[in-house]
Order: sequence, then structure tokens, then C-alpha cells
Amino acid sequence: MSDSFESAATFPPFAPGTQPDNDWAAYGSTHRRHPQQPALRIPQTVTETTGPRFTSAQLPAIIDLATEGGREAMGERIIVRGRVTDEAGAPVPHAMIEIWQANAAGRYNHARDQHDAPLDPNFKGEGRVFSDAEGWYQFTTVKPGAYPWRNHFNAWRPNHIHFSLFGAGFASRLITQMYFPGDPLLALDPIFRSVPDEAARQRLVAQFDIEITKPEWALGYRFDFVLRGRARTFFEE
Repeated sequence: MSDSFESAATFPPFAPGTQPDNDWAAYGSTHRRHPQQPALRIPQTVTETTGPRFTSAQLPAIIDLATEGGREAMGERIIVRGRVTDEAGAPVPHAMIEIWQANAAGRYNHARDQHDAPLDPNFKGEGRVFSDAEGWYQFTTVKPGAYPWRNHFNAWRPNHIHFSLFGAGFASRLITQMYFPGDPLLALDPIFRSVPDEAARQRLVAQFDIEITKPEWALGYRFDFVLRGRARTFFEE
């Protein structure tokens, strides 16, 4: 962690309907971990409005998740590209974006994942990129598979990629998921459906982009992040 901090800024409240309830009936694990007391609003101080600066010198970027040791991972190779902006539309430069996901068969490279699907020795499922001076980021991976998650009978998570972002302050910290267009599981997924506002939900779905697509190599998807404000990306509780 660096000792340098960003300049202070205040953050507007979340727009109604853009964030899920802490206790969402259809999402079972929220019953056990949501706060039991009403939230208290406190003034924003330097603790919330500033944060550390992470750099690739401290934490090297991992922009190609689709290869390991020079060997190709199994599955459909894709490119994900997008922009990180603030609530006013200004770019957020040098933001650290961490990535993790299941492999093409729908299994995470983690000891606690015991899904009966094959592991891929050439896919770790984790990466790290930094936005450039204009807020743009890009990485290569394979499209993750769906997997069962036992939240309810015959429950399957849609194809998705997890993201963690560090913005200009601790209060702009963001953990979210990116989904894929046309996935039939979206209409059935309690996590995706927990966002009340339809427009906010659709901001979680990446858009196919032929300009990002690399001929004869990989399909491209566009996925933007907005830190705080009315157009802010859904915060995964």
C-alpha cells in the first residue's frame, strides 16, 4: 500500500433503486450476513474521501488470463475493454481493477469449489489491470461457464466475471459483476434481480463490440464502470 493519497472529494448518495437491499429474500446468504441495526449516516471525512494509490510497480498487472506459462486455456477467448469514470463523467485514471472468474466449464480455481466440472491447468481465473490516463482498461480471458450454487432448487449462476475497483477514495470502493448479453439465466438469477431498477440492472450486462473484437482471434465486449453518482455501477454486497 502506498503512502500517497488522492485529493479529498465528497460523494453524493446512491440513487434510489440502484442498489439491492441488504436482506434480499431470494438470495439466501444475505439473511445470515446483513446488518441487524438501521444504518446511520455520518459526515464524510478524510477517511472516506481519500484512499491509497496502487501502482503496477507494487502489484504487477496481469492482463492475459487466457494463457498460463505460455499455454492456452480451454474455452472461448474474449477481450473485455471499457472505461472507468466518476459520477460527472470524468475519467478515473490509474484505478486498480482486480478480476476473478470461473473457467470455461464453470469452476473456480479454488479449494472450496467442489463443483463436478473439470479444472483447467492453464487457467488460474485471476487478473489485475490499471486504467490509463483517460480511464480505459482492457484484458483478455475466456468466457466463464455457468455453475450450480445451491441457493434454491436447480439454481445456476449466469456467466459472469467479478471485479474489484479502487477509486479515488475508500467510499468509491466497488465490487461488482459483469454479465453477458442474451444469457437466459439472468431472468432467474436472484443476485442480478436484486437490483430494483431495470436500467441499473442493464448496466451490469456487457455489450458485444465489433470494434473491440480481434479478427480470427477473439470476440470483444465493452463494460464501463461509474464510481458513485446516479449512473453508478451496482455495488455487490
